Amino acid sequence: MDFSVLSIATTALNFAAIIFMFYCLYLVLSLRSSIPGGVIGKHWNFLSMLVVLFTLGFLTTPFFDQIPDNILRLLVAIIFLFGAVYVSLTIRMVYNVIRELVE
Repeated sequence: MDFSVLSIATTALNFAAIIFMFYCLYLVLSLRSSIPGGVIGKHWNFLSMLVVLFTLGFLTTPFFDQIPDNILRLLVAIIFLFGAVYVSLTIRMVYNVIRELVE
């Protein structure tokens, strides 16, 4: 694959991911007023904060080629860690909702 084609594809994917994260951020913030509390409301603020963090992280992707490798590796490791926390929290929240629906 030609480097310019790869560069254009990477830029297009980054742009699409950033737009999608802004959509996710919009959803999280617009749903905030509809969350009643309980199982979902208990974790919603933390999930919202993580979506804000991921949106900021996605905004840095166009500049990855300008960041030194050791700093870039640290940023990716931090994003992976918070991604794992997000997935864990989401799964726990869905598990609790299902458990309440079954009872």
